[in-house]
Amino acid sequence: MRIIRFSREDSEPEWGWLQDNQIGLLSSAPFGPYHRSEPSVTLDKVKLLPPVTPSKVIAVGRNYVEHAHEHQVEVPDRPLIFMKPPSSIIGSGVDILLPPQSQQVEYEAELAVVIGNAGRWIDVMDVDQYILGYTIANDVTARDLQKNDGQWTRAKGFDTFCPLGPWIETNLDPSDVLITSRLNGEIRQMTSTREMVFNIPQLVVYISSIMMLQPGDVILSGTPAGVGQIRKEDVVSITIEGIGELINSVAVDTRQK
Repeated sequence: MRIIRFSREDSEPEWGWLQDNQIGLLSSAPFGPYHRSEPSVTLDKVKLLPPVTPSKVIAVGRNYVEHAHEHQVEVPDRPLIFMKPPSSIIGSGVDILLPPQSQQVEYEAELAVVIGNAGRWIDVMDVDQYILGYTIANDVTARDLQKNDGQWTRAKGFDTFCPLGPWIETNLDPSDVLITSRLNGEIRQMTSTREMVFNIPQLVVYISSIMMLQPGDVILSGTPAGVGQIRKEDVVSITIEGIGELINSVAVDTRQK
């Protein structure tokens, strides 16, 4: 099932489920009991919102061997995790804003895990019970700041640096799906999730041994090789087999003083 968050005109966000291009309403958020209504709204009549509003976004670095190699760094012997602030989240169709502090902002296509139930010290055999589904993420990164700072908070944390969407797919086997990114229509990344150093169950187990995972939390599982710079008026599209397509244009942040 595909779960979406959307708004109609200037209405409050609503939860729904998608069948072809028809939306049925959910009676409540999908992290507890809810009822589904029959599809009654067409997708073109609503504005898609980020499919979840997490308490935290936990990301994983260097989780594909070739991506580590393209940056001439070692593959970690355990998951290398960092966090992106929820304020960095935008939905599909919203502009990524280039900040004045960076001269080298890059895209990173990733499979994102959406947590469905709270869990700590999750057993590997029980991981599926804690996952609601999967969506697409772009772990936008100011690469020059990442190199200069040594730690990654600033480079990964700017507003608009975490596009998510377009929806949550609850029926997906994440062990072997194709991730493809395109910049202005040209393929830049194309790799299967089977190439991950640490797979999804391993990531959930490891992260839950450190912190409580809450319903709605998001785990970004790492990007394949082929990342590159984005510039004003570029369009980044990321497709993941079995989920759909996340599309964001690029603009300059003009809000600074």
